[in-house]
Order: sequence, then structure tokens, then C-alpha cells
Amino acid sequence: MTLLGEPGGPRRVRQDLRLVPAAVLTWTAALLGLLWGWPACLLCAVAGTLGAAIALRRWAPGRRDPPRRWAAAGALLVCALAVAGPLTLRIAAAQHDPLRAHAGEGRDAILRVTVEERPRPLRSAGYADRPDGARLVLVPARVRDATVGGQPVASTGRVVLIAPFAGWSRLLPGQEATAGGSLVPPGDGDLTVAVTYVRGPPRNVGPASWWQRAAESVRAGLRAVSGILAEEPAGLLPGLVVGDTSALPARVEQEFTDAGLSHLTAVSGANVAIVCGAVLLVARALRCGPRSSATAAGVVLVGFVVLVGYEPSVLRAGVMGGVGLLALVLGRRGSAMPALATAVCALVLWDPAMAVSMGFALSVVATAGLVLLAPRWSEAMTRRGLPAGVADGLAVPLAAFLVTAPLIAGLAGQVSVVSVVANLLAAPVVAPVTVLGVLAAALAVVWPGGAELLAHLAGPGVSWLILVAREASAVPGAVLPWPSGWWGGVLAAGVALLVVLALRHRQARVALAVALAGLLVIVVPVRVVAPSWPPQGWAVVACDVGQGDALVLATGEPGRAVVVDTGPEPGPVDRCLDRLDVDRVPVVVLSHLHADHIGGLASVFEDRAVGAVAVGPGRTPGWAWRLVAAEAAQRGVPLVELSAGRRLGWPALRLAVLGPRYVPRAGSESDDGTAINNTSVVLRAATPAGRVLLTGDVELAAQGDLLASGADLRAEILKVPHHGSRFTLPQFLGAVTPRVALVSVGRDNTYGHPSPVTLRWLSGGGALVARTDLGGDTAVVPDGAAPAVVRRGRSP
Repeated sequence: MTLLGEPGGPRRVRQDLRLVPAAVLTWTAALLGLLWGWPACLLCAVAGTLGAAIALRRWAPGRRDPPRRWAAAGALLVCALAVAGPLTLRIAAAQHDPLRAHAGEGRDAILRVTVEERPRPLRSAGYADRPDGARLVLVPARVRDATVGGQPVASTGRVVLIAPFAGWSRLLPGQEATAGGSLVPPGDGDLTVAVTYVRGPPRNVGPASWWQRAAESVRAGLRAVSGILAEEPAGLLPGLVVGDTSALPARVEQEFTDAGLSHLTAVSGANVAIVCGAVLLVARALRCGPRSSATAAGVVLVGFVVLVGYEPSVLRAGVMGGVGLLALVLGRRGSAMPALATAVCALVLWDPAMAVSMGFALSVVATAGLVLLAPRWSEAMTRRGLPAGVADGLAVPLAAFLVTAPLIAGLAGQVSVVSVVANLLAAPVVAPVTVLGVLAAALAVVWPGGAELLAHLAGPGVSWLILVAREASAVPGAVLPWPSGWWGGVLAAGVALLVVLALRHRQARVALAVALAGLLVIVVPVRVVAPSWPPQGWAVVACDVGQGDALVLATGEPGRAVVVDTGPEPGPVDRCLDRLDVDRVPVVVLSHLHADHIGGLASVFEDRAVGAVAVGPGRTPGWAWRLVAAEAAQRGVPLVELSAGRRLGWPALRLAVLGPRYVPRAGSESDDGTAINNTSVVLRAATPAGRVLLTGDVELAAQGDLLASGADLRAEILKVPHHGSRFTLPQFLGAVTPRVALVSVGRDNTYGHPSPVTLRWLSGGGALVARTDLGGDTAVVPDGAAPAVVRRGRSP
């Protein structure tokens, strides 16, 4: 539907750009007003008024086609007046809201609010006895009543609540609730008057509207019928259809981001075009006229926007779709840019915060690129002999990538170089999956059996998208670091502009191809060949899994290795094992049941044969034990317990279990996790590179017990306990006397790991300290009389 600003309609239609200056003025005024204050809005309004006056004076009667130009100048003047009035007043009111002053003082408040958007889960990786997942939600809301220090505050501003997941995650837009918590100031350039850290569940919750309850029933039904698929497709399907990523695994979400496919789970113009396009095609098959077809599509559009939620990109697409359907009724072509400009003006005037919304900006810029650039490039490719379908398939992702890359680079400080190819591979299944998913959502409440059948039909397409994202994100150098901030975005925009200009001239295209070839010749060997990973004869590898542990011990047999701990989440340990070409794991040893050691267990099983899962005597925390037991049972793998004195062996690896010697009373829990850490399985491994002491997270008590036991703790290689925490006995390190100390730790962690004191003790004892947060995957290899360390380097 070209009228919606998406590809797939007539080849190229001349676009009407008369409303673009008005949209640029409105967006710029709101952006500068939020960043620099309300006077900037007035300056923009004055500039717009002067521009409109000059245009009207120059385009006097008698000139060619003056009415069309008067329309552009008139729209600019109307928006300038709107900027000078309502927009400036709203920004000034938010910037002088009395609640903002109390937030600057960090006061406590009781707020009666109206929820404006669906609560968004804030995910975090598991650590210690806390599982991964969402423990907090972000709730945009509007203040109805506020009390600070027992005194009422006259505020009707917008606030953002950071609230406990329990209770708050179930609220729907339009519901009222009472929240108590601490106020903090919002960030710069924000229409929000305060951020509130909420304590406790919502109180005095009001009813939701019938349409919001109906929409939630449909979303819940879609989640339920998606459950017949495997875990990852079941979490992705609702995200593709209605933007519901509440069940989307963190690994899949990160892979979609790295592959440049994250827009697929952020409902925007593409979804609107697919849904409305399907309705129009059905209406055309039924021989309906333009008005009845547009009416049917409009009804579906309104329902779809309510179902998905009032996200900035969804509202932009909804308003633009409504304008496009109106153009269909009036028989106008080339209406994509007027629809986009109208959407920008209407939404920014209605909610100035849209001006600083990255989702809104990406949606607008991508749509403009698809409308203005993709058709031209597609035609150029067709003239050079490419089939029309292939040309469209190449032009669309290339245009979307080039126009959005500067924004993404400036915001995230990285650029995905596999985005175009990934989107090409994903494109054929996006529309069928979306249509099947929408139909499944519609049927889920009234006919779950039919909805499950549709979910089954969508399943292969969803799995294909996951495969594309996974393989694309795993390409070496798939994500390149880039300077962040506004100047990084400007630099990326300059590069994109040079690429576009170069593609217009043959000599420049040849030069660009030579430059890219030279870059590949330099970069590929440096990033892929030069590190020579895995190193020949590696004995042990500490995988870079973030703030957690995952170690791999070679057994001396091709493709086979023992895994000790699996990190805090699926994905990193899987990629580490892939890089090591490990496809058979005789045993996975989980030193203890903290989340940062068991979180990646499921991904070890992916495309690998696993012989057993081994654990120590600890069974706490209970949720973790149940998760491990369920995973082993689901895979049909035996679950075995390791106790002191147990020995295991392979051709080039011998394991001896030294601990734990300290086991808390069965069923006991520890608030600080120390008791669970001290139940860690301690292993001594004999490898070609020397003896390795694997210590899990043992702390002072367990280290003391090991010393008191008289066990031989000497080892050339030490996996430093508890990520190098300060709870380490110097006597314990002295008994080990390692030559290499492996510290598995996450970059920029908030726990103070590794402790400078522990690092000084290790270095003072003559150990070479190798940290995964600095060196990435770290291998130890035999090197004569002493082990040597090879670092792979961190991925960007």
C-alpha cells in the first residue's frame, strides 16, 4: 500500500511535499522547546510566520500554479500559530510544574495517576538468588492529584513510575491508581515532570474501559495460543503481531537488535500496511467500492491501534494510515508524504514528547526513506535488468538501513553491518506471519482451536526469523562500534550521504567497491583470522558471559568438552561453545544454583549431545533447583549429584571433587547468598596445561574448610572464587599458588568485582591475571613448563 508509506504499490508516484515544511517546523519547535526551553518554541514560531509571509508575497497571483504554493504557505502559517500558542504553553507548563521542584529535592509523594500506556517490563539478567526477567515495570502516567509532605500540590503533569512488576504490570491504559514513592528529576529534554520510584502495589485501582479490557483479552488469548509453539517462537509471535514482548527471551531480543531486525517487534507502519492491505485486498475480491473498502480498513485500523497500544510509532502509523485511507476515498495518489507530514504535525502538537521519542523518529525517518528513496532505487535497478520483485526487495531494506543508521549509531554507539542482508532474508515471511498472527489473535477468544491452527501455520515463519537473527548476529563483526551522541549520528549521516552520492556515478561506485574490498581485506583478517580462535591445543577456556561463570574443559577428543557453569543467560555460552566447535558435552557441572551460573543451561543443549547434568548437594534457591530439574527432565538427561571424593576421567582430563565441605541445613535460605555460595562444587582438574582449581563462588567459610581438610589445593591455573570478590582468604590463594588466575566477571558491573585487594594478592604471588571483562574469551594452553594465556578479545 503506497498510500501508507510502505512498499508494494505502483512503481513510483510523484510525491506531494507541500506539507513537509509545516511538519519540519512543528517537530523542530517541539524538539528545541524541550531541550532549550519554551522561548525556543516562540523563536521557531516567528521564523515559521516570517517564512510563510515571504512565501505568500513571492507567490503572488499570476505565477504558475500559485494555489498549490499558497496551500504550503498556509499550512506553515497555521502550524506556526499552533507552535506559538498551544505547543509553547504546554512545554512552559511542564517545565514550571510544581512537582518538578519537589522532584529536584528528592521528596516522597503520594500520587493519584491515570495510566497512559501499557506498563513496559524492565528486564535484568539473573544474579545470585534472583532469577532473570522483569522485576520492575515502567508506567507512563498523568497526575490527577499529588500530595508531598502532607500538602496538596497542584500538578497535572506527566510522570513516569518505576514500580514493582507484581500488581503494576496488570494495569491498562485509562485506569486510575494511587502510588507512593520517591520523586527524582526527569532527564533533560523531557516533558515528564518527575520520575517516581514506587514502593508497593497500586492502591485504589479504578476500572478499565471495556475496549481496553477487550484488547487485553485478545492479547492474552494470543499469548495462550502461541504457547503451543516452542519457547522462543511462542515469545516472538505476539511481539511480531501486537508488539507484546513480555514473553520474548532476552537472547532473542538481543539477537534481533544485533541483526538489525528489532523493528519487527516494534509495531509501526509496516504492520499497519500489512493489516490494512489485507483488508483492502479482501474488499477488492468482494467487489467493494473505494468508500466501503476504506471504511472497513479504517475500522480494523482503529481496533488494531487499540490492541497494540498507544506507542509513538503506532500512533504515527495509525494517523498516517487514516490519512492514507481518506486519500483512497478521494481518489488521490502520491499521498504518502502528505499523510506522513500530517501525522507528524498532529501527533507532535497533541503530545510534544513525541519530538524526542526515538521510536517515533525512527518510524518517521524510515517511512520517508521508503517513500522517497526506495522507489527510485528500485526503478534504477529494474532498468539495469533486475526483476521488479528482486529490485524492490533490495531497495527497501537498503533505504531503511541508510536513513535510520545515523539515528541508531548516535543512540546506541554501534552499527549493524548485516542489517540489509538480514532484512532481505526476513522479508518474505513477515507479511504472512503478521496476517496469520492477527487472525489468530482475533480467533483466540472465540475459537481457541482455530487460533492454535493458525499459530501452527505461522510457526515455521517465526522460527525462520529467529534463525536469520541468530545467524546474522553471530557473523564476526556483525555489530561495529561507533561514536555515540549527536556528533556520532552526524558522522554516520555523512557516511550514508557519501554512499548515496557514490551510487549515482559509475566511477564513484567503482571507487566505493574498491574501498570496501580493501576494508574487508584489512578488517576480516584482523577480526576473524588473526585471533586464530580457538587456539591449538587449548585445555581450558573461560567464556565471556558477562557477570557470571562458564568454563570449558577439553577432554582430548574432537568436539567434546566438559562445561562448568553456564553464565547468567542463554546465548553467550552457546556462542562460546560454537566458537570452540564443541558439539558433545559429557557432563555439565553446575557449581551451585545461583542465577549467574545456571541461567544459560538451556542453550548448552542447542544442537549438542549432553550426557548428564551434575550438581552439588545444595538445593537452594528452590526456583533454581526446580528449573534445573525440569530442564534435565525435558531433555531426557540424567541429573547426578557430586560429592567430595568423586572422580571423573577422559583421555586428556581428570576431575576430582574436593568440596563442598560446608553444607547448610537442608531447606535453609540466606538473604545475602553467602550460604549458597559456600555450597559450590570445587573441582581439581588435571589437564595438559597443568592443574586447574575450579572454585565456583566459595567465600571465607568454604575456603577455610578446604584449607582445614588438608586437601592438596596447589594448581597452576585458578578460577578465582566469586568473580574476584573481596571475600577471599590470602591463605587460600597462598595454598593454591597459581601461575594463571582466571577472573570471570562482567564489564562495568555494580558489585565491585574484581576487588583490587584480591587482584594485588594474586599479582603479588606471581600470578598472571586474565579477566574476561577485559580480554573476552580466555584460553589456557600448554607452553612448555608453564601454561600460557590466549585472549580472543571482546566482541563489540
